[in-house]
Amino acid sequence: MNATAAVAAAVVPAAGRGERLGPGAPKALRELGGVPLLVHAVRALARSRAVGLVVVAAPADGVAEVVGLLDSHGLDGKDVRVVAGGATRQESVRLGLAAIPADVEIVLVHDAARPLVPVEVVDAVAAAVRAGAEAVVPAVPLADTVKRVEPNRGGPEPVLDTPDRATLRAVQTPQGFRRETLAEVHEKALTEEAAGGLPPVTDDAGLVERFGGRVVVVPGHEEAFKVTRPLDLVLAEAVLARRRASDGY
Repeated sequence: MNATAAVAAAVVPAAGRGERLGPGAPKALRELGGVPLLVHAVRALARSRAVGLVVVAAPADGVAEVVGLLDSHGLDGKDVRVVAGGATRQESVRLGLAAIPADVEIVLVHDAARPLVPVEVVDAVAAAVRAGAEAVVPAVPLADTVKRVEPNRGGPEPVLDTPDRATLRAVQTPQGFRRETLAEVHEKALTEEAAGGLPPVTDDAGLVERFGGRVVVVPGHEEAFKVTRPLDLVLAEAVLARRRASDGY
């Protein structure tokens, strides 16, 4: 792998509404410590020397707004581009991937709603792909016992079994991929979708798994949690306040 190809590009799908955080601006534009979640997420990627380009897939009607937002916050000279995203996360990733130069061989995909991922997690994911893995996810062990249930919305749900917690991991982002692997599984998913096939998966590693690829795990970090509900935002504010007090973050 040549030096240019060894530098990763990152895609940040940020076109979703995020209703679970309540009414208002799209989730990626909600503020954390006075700064939008999206800006925190892009900065987290930009801090890594393994990342040379960040592509943000913005709401189709909000590209100019997102460009202005990122320009106003400054990102240390990192190459940041904004493209129109799609109706689904999967489509937004595919559109972001299409905007990455052909000579880039490592692609990371990061949730805008994970604003506080430490740079060492970004570095570890990129390094694992550079070392030969086709798909890499950061993950942490589960603290809670997990039950598999028979879904019954609004009523008691019968427990089917209790998986061994030692074999389970909570997956985070950024997830890393060989560019050819990611492009191939998205193309297959698009063909499958057009044929009325299986529903979309919840992450890109899931696509790799669906089509027979091998995914490996590297250690994630407890601060790379996803801001999905109002309580998550409260926790993120506390983490950010601690970082700013200790290291001027």
